Amino acid sequence: MSRHRKKSGVPDRWEDYKAVGRRLDGTRFVAFKVPLKQSLSRQLPSSEAFGHWQLLDALSEEKQELGLVIDLTFTTRYYSLQDVPESLLVVKILTAGHAVPSDRTILSFKRAVRRFLRDNADNDKLIGVHCTHGLNRTGYLICRYLIDVDGMDPEAAVELFNLARGHAIERQNYLDDLQHGPKRSNEGMDECEQEPMRGRAARRPDSREERRPHFGDSWYLRSGTDHRSHPYRPLNGLLPSPPLLPPPPYCPPMGAHVHHPYRWPPSHPDGQWRRPPRSEDSRSGYPPAEPDWSLASHWQEDRRRAPRPPPPIPCYSPRWTNESSGRDAPEEDWDRHGMRHRNRFTERERPRW
Repeated sequence: MSRHRKKSGVPDRWEDYKAVGRRLDGTRFVAFKVPLKQSLSRQLPSSEAFGHWQLLDALSEEKQELGLVIDLTFTTRYYSLQDVPESLLVVKILTAGHAVPSDRTILSFKRAVRRFLRDNADNDKLIGVHCTHGLNRTGYLICRYLIDVDGMDPEAAVELFNLARGHAIERQNYLDDLQHGPKRSNEGMDECEQEPMRGRAARRPDSREERRPHFGDSWYLRSGTDHRSHPYRPLNGLLPSPPLLPPPPYCPPMGAHVHHPYRWPPSHPDGQWRRPPRSEDSRSGYPPAEPDWSLASHWQEDRRRAPRPPPPIPCYSPRWTNESSGRDAPEEDWDRHGMRHRNRFTERERPRW
C-alpha cells in the first residue's frame, strides 16, 4: 500500500479484520476496529464501509447498547466529534503502536473505565475500545484491566479477548508482558483525569446521497457500469434518470423559405440566371429613353462640397543644410546651440547668383 494512502486514506490492512467483536463475557468491554468518517468510507465498497452508525447497528442486532468509546489511535485523521452520534461519549488516549503502553497510558485507561462504570452503575451500557485494527493495543489494555483490577488470570484474560474479538493478539511483546510481566499499580485510579466528550452528529448521514459509487458495490457488478465515467450516483441500487434537456430550437417545415441575414438566398430551381423584367417605358421600343443628365450636376455639386485632402507631409533630409531652412548663417551660429552643421557649400565654393 502506498505511503499516501496510509497518511490520508484507509489504514493499512484495515479490511482484513472483523469490524466488531462480541461482548466479553462477564464484562462491559467490546472491541472493534477504528470507525472511519464519511470521506474515507466512500473509498470502500458499501459492504466494507464501517462507521459509528454501522457500529450501533451491529450492536443493536445483539441487543446491546454502547455508551462510551475509548479511542487508542495515535492520530485524529480517522474521525472527529462531528462524525460521532450524540448518544455516545468519547475519550481520546493517544497510544503509540508496536510498543508496550506506558504506565501513564495504562492508568489513563483505568480511570476512564472506572469513571464510566461508576456513572452508569444503574444500566448495562458497554464500553467500546478500539485502536487501528482493534486488536493489539486494544487487547493489551483490556486484558491489563482484567488482570490488574478484576484479578483475572493472564492466560484466561487473553483467551477471553481472543475468543470475543474473533482475532488473536499478534504482537509477541504484548503477550509476554501480559503473561509474564508485573502487574501495574491501581493507585489514583478513582481520580478524574479527563472529561468525556459527547458526539456532535445529530442525525445519520444519508449514504445514498453522500457516498460515491465504488467498483465493488453490488449495483456496479450487476450493471457493469464504470462509475468513473458515469456522471450520476446510485439511488436504491439504480441509476437516476438524467435531467431534462432544454427544448430544441424551432425548425421550420421542409420547403418553407426562411430569410437569414447571414445566408445566401436559395437559388432558382432551374439553376439559370434570368433577366429581370423591364419597365413599361423600356418595353415601348429601342433605343431606350434618354438618360437624366441632371444627376451628373448633383454629383459634381457633392464633389465640390467634399472636404479637400490635407497637404502632403514634406520629407526632410537627415542632413542639415542651409537650403532646408533658407538661412545663410555662418557655421559658428549652429555650433553655439550644440548642433553640428555642415554647409553644403563653403564660402569659397558658394556660387554667385
